[in-house]
Amino acid sequence: MNIKSLHNKIINGECLKELKKIPDETFDLIFADPPYNLQLQNNLTRPDMSKVDAVNDKWDQFESFKTYDKFTFEWLYECRRILKKNGSIWVIGSYHNIFRVGKIIQDLGFWILNDVIWNKNNPMPNFRGTRFTNAHETLIWASKSKKSKYTFNYQSMKSFNDDLQMRSTWNFPICSGKERLKNNGKKVHSTQKPEALLHRIILASSNKQSFILDPFLGSGTTAVVSKKLGRYYFGIEKEKIYFQAANERLKNTSVIKDEYLDTIQNNKSKPRIPFGSLIELGVIKPGTEIYDQKKKVYAKIMVDGTIKCKENEGSIHKVAAKILGSESCNGWTFWHYKSGNNLKPIDELRQRLRPRN
Repeated sequence: MNIKSLHNKIINGECLKELKKIPDETFDLIFADPPYNLQLQNNLTRPDMSKVDAVNDKWDQFESFKTYDKFTFEWLYECRRILKKNGSIWVIGSYHNIFRVGKIIQDLGFWILNDVIWNKNNPMPNFRGTRFTNAHETLIWASKSKKSKYTFNYQSMKSFNDDLQMRSTWNFPICSGKERLKNNGKKVHSTQKPEALLHRIILASSNKQSFILDPFLGSGTTAVVSKKLGRYYFGIEKEKIYFQAANERLKNTSVIKDEYLDTIQNNKSKPRIPFGSLIELGVIKPGTEIYDQKKKVYAKIMVDGTIKCKENEGSIHKVAAKILGSESCNGWTFWHYKSGNNLKPIDELRQRLRPRN
């Protein structure tokens, strides 16, 4: 099978049957939203006895835990086979199934990277008042193996979070309003995921033109967000009504212009260049004065790559931190050099030494 023939397609078919047709190591990223196996015995009602529109679909019903575990093992086995060696997988679930799924993920040789809590801003209340309101779902993020060099766009996630490290607790509302697909006032899909959730997952763990699989496509959120973000997608959906809804969504989805799809490069992916290398290679000379951005503070560069600023001396980072009274500071962006009549960050000098792709 030609892998390119799978690009940007969704099919109406049974998950396991279709996964087995796909060649080994095809996908860069997999997002899976499998049946939760909620084990609902009766209709869920409110105190006024009105029926709650809960997940009671046939596709979510299994005879036993043993049956569910067998199903989970089989689809995860195929997903691992068709995931590239440096690929990763996200699986979402509730307390009903996520722990069983997590065990099987580890049994198959995946390497768990994080569990992420999706904290729902507007959860469905516990109408009977017999338990805590179930206000979150859990996502497991795992690489194909412990040795996988998986994609993680750390700097992008940090920028998303106002330059703070992105944490493993995410706050998003459940899918509602105009985004929620409805047919004659009823939800098309009982567990439609919000696009915001998939946007973060796809941006965090894939790049432009990465190939993304969703084996339980549902109403198409993964494919829709992948298309917007310039990724290739492939989706499998068993239920025809969901498949048709997903197809319609994709037709009405536009790709974000390519010029806006670039993401900030991870510092860890850049070769490390010490400040001393700039001196050794003659990019900057000992005795050169460097300044803060407002030119209120200046320091002189020593022959060994240290700098002196009044009574302070040390690395570009250590001296800048002392001046600011903080524990740490990025000296590459704090210090500037004169370029004609302008001041430019010394980081620009470092860029000259980095190999260009």
